[in-house]
Amino acid sequence: MPYIAVTALSHVGLIREHNEDSLVIGPWTLCATVTQNPQSLVFPLGRPLVVAVADGLGGQPGGEVASALVVRRLADLGPVLDGAEALGEALTACNSEVYAAADGRPELATMGTTVAGLLVLGETLLAFNIGDSKVYEVTWDGLRQLSVDDSPPPQPGMRTTSAVTQTLGGTRGFSPVQPHVATREVSVGGRYLVCSDGLTDPVPGEEIDRILRVHDDGKAAFELWKTAIEAGGPDNITLALVRIGE
Repeated sequence: MPYIAVTALSHVGLIREHNEDSLVIGPWTLCATVTQNPQSLVFPLGRPLVVAVADGLGGQPGGEVASALVVRRLADLGPVLDGAEALGEALTACNSEVYAAADGRPELATMGTTVAGLLVLGETLLAFNIGDSKVYEVTWDGLRQLSVDDSPPPQPGMRTTSAVTQTLGGTRGFSPVQPHVATREVSVGGRYLVCSDGLTDPVPGEEIDRILRVHDDGKAAFELWKTAIEAGGPDNITLALVRIGE
């Protein structure tokens, strides 16, 4: 019987004082905490399943509050999401709820978060994002990015940028969002990576691809985290490897 296997971890990194990333896998959420080892979950293919990472905006108050709110809302809505329209409505609702949660609370003003993930249905898979967290398809030809970075081009000589042009919340006045959604057919053997920029900023795509080629999901998740730490661990590191098996 076809199934969805998800292996994930979340870690504060070496520089940040606390973890502002949150993670949702179906009904399971991990918010502003740390996993000591990769966690693996298996679900039957056919029912809607959301796997997503939310990266609370650093340098602004309440990043962990915003990211936790979003993943918990996606966990609640996940079982009834049946396509791109419903997914877009859910993400729009998450944006409104982040602003509503900050309303009248000065300590949470401008709190915000990115989000990126997968909605796996019976025959189709939707990759989605708002912000600069990423979704990749792992192919024989290398990593194929399915998400769309909401960020300006890096400065000359720089590989990445920390600027983000669209987030859930993040401004004093309400700003609507335009979610990015890409559709793929579900196929047995399909493999995907969902992650925050705490992995992709310090670790080049070529190295991520190499690790995924030579290790199974549990070992690969650990090695990806280890490589980000060895590169300085400048940010929170959250990732989920998703595989369609039978």
